Amino acid sequence: MSSRRAFMRSGAMALFATGIAGGIPAFITRVAAAGMPPAPYKKNKVLVCIFQRGAMDGLMAVTPFSDMELKKARPNLFMDPTNGAGKLFDLDGQFGLHPSFASLQPFFADKRLAIAHGVGSPNNTRSHFDAQDYMESGTPFSKSTSSGWLNRAVGLMGHDASPFRAVSITGALPRSLYGSQEALAISNLADFALQTKGNPMAANLTAGSFEELYEQTSNRLLNRAGKESFEALKMLNVNDIKNYQPVAGVVYPNSPLGNSLKQIAVLIKMNIGLEVAFAESGGWDTHFNQGTLNGVFARNVRDFSDSIAAFWNDMSGYQDDVTVMTMTEFGRTVAQNGTGGTDHGRASCSFILGNDVQGGKVYQQIGSLAKEQLEDQRDLPVTTDFRSVFSGVANKHLNINNNNVLFPKWEGKALEILKG
Repeated sequence: MSSRRAFMRSGAMALFATGIAGGIPAFITRVAAAGMPPAPYKKNKVLVCIFQRGAMDGLMAVTPFSDMELKKARPNLFMDPTNGAGKLFDLDGQFGLHPSFASLQPFFADKRLAIAHGVGSPNNTRSHFDAQDYMESGTPFSKSTSSGWLNRAVGLMGHDASPFRAVSITGALPRSLYGSQEALAISNLADFALQTKGNPMAANLTAGSFEELYEQTSNRLLNRAGKESFEALKMLNVNDIKNYQPVAGVVYPNSPLGNSLKQIAVLIKMNIGLEVAFAESGGWDTHFNQGTLNGVFARNVRDFSDSIAAFWNDMSGYQDDVTVMTMTEFGRTVAQNGTGGTDHGRASCSFILGNDVQGGKVYQQIGSLAKEQLEDQRDLPVTTDFRSVFSGVANKHLNINNNNVLFPKWEGKALEILKG
């Protein structure tokens, strides 16, 4: 363990690779296309986190259609499971899934997809920036926390790992991955532009290439097979990404989220030691013209659902080792506003997909949506702390068990949403 940390602190991640040419070695390309792992690293459990930025309307995504108070509050936005073509998917006689989730609904039916509803932060801020910061730091009442909860999760894994253990397919490192454990932000695998924002240990380092990093240490992690993996990443270019062939029949949406999840699939199939992956989905701030079967919400959901479904089907040889978890900073108001949308609210919902998930169930403690039962007489109350969901998934899937570190000062219980 100490040798790994020495390596991480001595050299890594202050690398900005530009103008990379060449291609992935043939054995990596063949193995990735076949959906099978090569030899360099053992198969890892991989947690894929997707942040829906902008605050998704959980009441439209997963509608408590049996509560007629919601219909009163949303005369133009309410949907029910009996409205003919494009109806909600009736999940359990109480909740219905928006029809644009059509590509994910089969996973709920076969009990690999679970939904946690009424999820949010105990901090009642309605600021996007603050709510996202609190959720990603995992400390909803402290702005002084320097690390993110996913970075702390990485630190709790307790085993030697690849420098590519934690990767975000974003232009800058997300708040969730700030901290002392090395994490990479790769906006595009072809460019391999790495960001080190939020990583103080890497801020003043100037390693110029993988060869320099390799030469700086005799750490046993960087054995020959490991170096081959680094070379494979180093040599990625635009054509490698464009020519990547998912599992037969899988088509990723040509969208930011679809492209991000496709790149995560590439990293997983290269078997370079990925254990935590992060991606983002934007556009969930639906103040205006939210729509029902059509409109901005339906379009966002369709892309979100189709991207995750494509990724999951592309993981056909890896599904036992991969879990996907989504999050959003808060929900929307119970009542529609005057412009056909919804305003900043409190609770929303989270989707958890995996073979180890106790799926086919909506985990919730939602009561009546009558105005007098709402928070501030306008919002769906938070009945499940986001930390209950995050710890319930991360602890079981990543085999960690120290909530005092993962979520400091939190005394709640993890949601039992994964098997085992």
